Amino acid sequence: MPRIAAIDCGTNSIRLLVADVTEHDDGHRSLRDVHREMRIVRLGEGVDATGRLAPAALARTRDALADYTAVCRRKGVERVRMVATSATRDAGNRDEFFDMTRAVLGVEAEVISGDEEARLSFTGAVGDLEPQDGPFVVTDIGGGSTEVVTGTWDGRRAEVTGALSTDIGCVRITERCLRGDPPTSEEIAAGREFAEATLARAFERVPVAGTRTWIGVAGTITTLSAVAQDLPAYDSERTHLSRLSDNEIASVAGRLLGASRAERGAIGAIHPGRVDVIGGGALITQVLADNLAERAGINGILVSEHDILDGIALSLL
Repeated sequence: MPRIAAIDCGTNSIRLLVADVTEHDDGHRSLRDVHREMRIVRLGEGVDATGRLAPAALARTRDALADYTAVCRRKGVERVRMVATSATRDAGNRDEFFDMTRAVLGVEAEVISGDEEARLSFTGAVGDLEPQDGPFVVTDIGGGSTEVVTGTWDGRRAEVTGALSTDIGCVRITERCLRGDPPTSEEIAAGREFAEATLARAFERVPVAGTRTWIGVAGTITTLSAVAQDLPAYDSERTHLSRLSDNEIASVAGRLLGASRAERGAIGAIHPGRVDVIGGGALITQVLADNLAERAGINGILVSEHDILDGIALSLL
């Protein structure tokens, strides 16, 4: 099987996975990581207010993508797929982004729909789990959007039963509501109202009743796990398949929302590029937890380091 690469360019970060594919006797195919990397580029900085990608954000993304392209060449990648999500869907000058990615990477970046984003996240998330732990609900909190997906996994194939992408993420909620340092109680209340109203659309359309396991993917929830564990530095081996109860989610959200930017920056487990938006991500996570407790009777979240990036790679097979 060819060596493949997946690139996920979101509102806050751009990530690369280079992987080899193993084909098993039962027909199941799995990925073996060769290289996995993440950069905070904040592509969506200011998009919610201006409707355009900022020149500085495009430049940061270009620099990261140039480095990723060099990694792919050194590693002998034969096939690559790049997916761009919320920030580029919303930007008036999106053509500048696509011209840049085509020139640097040599392939077209794809702007996928919110529903496709959700399906790829689900596929990437469930591959490490036992089928009997399903049906599953997977949530992916990005910078500009949050996906809620339900489905099953039979050990070889994921089947999605419902999916919706909503226009709320850690960058969007922070820029819109959580401007204080630290946010005021009024700002937090406004952020919660925004999150509840926006996510209500997902819970009205996605059948979470009857799901058994909640899986949280992407940088917000993995960072919350690292903070809850008091890790001195971020460690993906410690966060992958860790669990947080609803009480632990509420506790870490309260801690982060009550902290100043400097205090959050002093927490070694938080990437510097997430320091100013992690409180917003924590607030969204808490609203998700409240809804899933009420609507599905689920207490707590299973944290996964495998997400849309893995789903993009698997889509190449």
